[in-house]
Amino acid sequence: MGNRFKLTDEELIRRFQAGDEAAFEEIVYRYSDRLMNFAYRFVLNREESEDIVQDTFLKVYQNRHAYREIAKFSTWIYTITGNLAKTVLRKRRNRKLFFFSRLGPEDKDMDFPSKDRKPENKIEGQFDERIIQRAIKKLPEHFRTAIILRDIQELSYEEISNIINAPLGTVKSRINRARLRLQEELKHLKRK
Repeated sequence: MGNRFKLTDEELIRRFQAGDEAAFEEIVYRYSDRLMNFAYRFVLNREESEDIVQDTFLKVYQNRHAYREIAKFSTWIYTITGNLAKTVLRKRRNRKLFFFSRLGPEDKDMDFPSKDRKPENKIEGQFDERIIQRAIKKLPEHFRTAIILRDIQELSYEEISNIINAPLGTVKSRINRARLRLQEELKHLKRK
């Protein structure tokens, strides 16, 4: 096990493509927390984040041969997680629309995810963090993605450019605009 820690992600996925299951376990070990954090910033729900991360690893497992070394492995895996998170948000939006369009007694169990805040509070810590969460949540999706990848996941501009499929200039200006919007939003939330 010891020497696998020295392997790059790209070497690990190559080994896994060649049939080394232990290499896959190492990928899971390396990425679980980072992807959990990433998914959570999108969906703000612990269970859904766990599902997204599980699905990500399932996709990596099933589509391991789809990975080509034209992209960094981290770019590839973050893209998978980001797409899954967006799908969850889309479904959630549709469910809300559906819910409002036919409010009836049989829909009582369709709960909105506002009550399941207990575990996150411990994890996320103080009040400030919650305000930041709320401010990020209010940003349009393209700004939210940019700021999560840059300021929370601390990825390079190049990696972000690959993940969101946009030129470097666009990425930089989007991050700057996202930060400005976030500052505005935070001022507004603090006043409340």
